[in-house]
Amino acid sequence: MKLYQIFLILILALGFTACASEQKLQTPFESLQTYTQAIKKKDVVKMKALLSKGSIKMAEDEAKAQNVSLDEILMRETIFSPDQKTLKFRNEKIEGDNATIEVENPFGGFDKVPFIKEDGIWKIAKEKIAEEMIKQAEEDEKRLNDQINQGKPPED
Repeated sequence: MKLYQIFLILILALGFTACASEQKLQTPFESLQTYTQAIKKKDVVKMKALLSKGSIKMAEDEAKAQNVSLDEILMRETIFSPDQKTLKFRNEKIEGDNATIEVENPFGGFDKVPFIKEDGIWKIAKEKIAEEMIKQAEEDEKRLNDQINQGKPPED
C-alpha cells in the first residue's frame, strides 16, 4: 500500500509541475518569448499551446484546403521569420483578456501582435490579424467607392 501512495504522490507532483510551467506564462510578452523559442526549436506542440483556438481553427482550415498537415501550416506561417537573429518588442498593452505587443518586422517597422487569454494563458490570436486585414480592406473599398460615386479621382 505504501508503494501505491508514493507512486500516486509522484504522479500528482509531476502533474502539478507540468501545470505550473504552463501557468507560469503570466504576460503576453512571456508567451511571445516562449513562442519564438518554440519556432526556433521547431517545437510545434509548444507552438500550438500558445496559439488561440481561433488561430488553430484558421490553420486547420488552411491545411485542409491545401491538403497538408496542420504542423506544416504552423511552421510555414509563423508571425515572423525563424531566420531573424534578433526580435525587438515594444508597447505591451493589456485590456482585460485582450492584449497587443508591437514586434519589429524585417523592414524595420513594427506590427501589432494580438493576444487573447484562454484557459488562463496568453495566446497569440492570429485570427484577429486576419479580421483587421479584412476590416481595413472593406474600409479602403468603401472609401474608393465613395470617391468614384462623387466623381473624384481616387487618392493614393
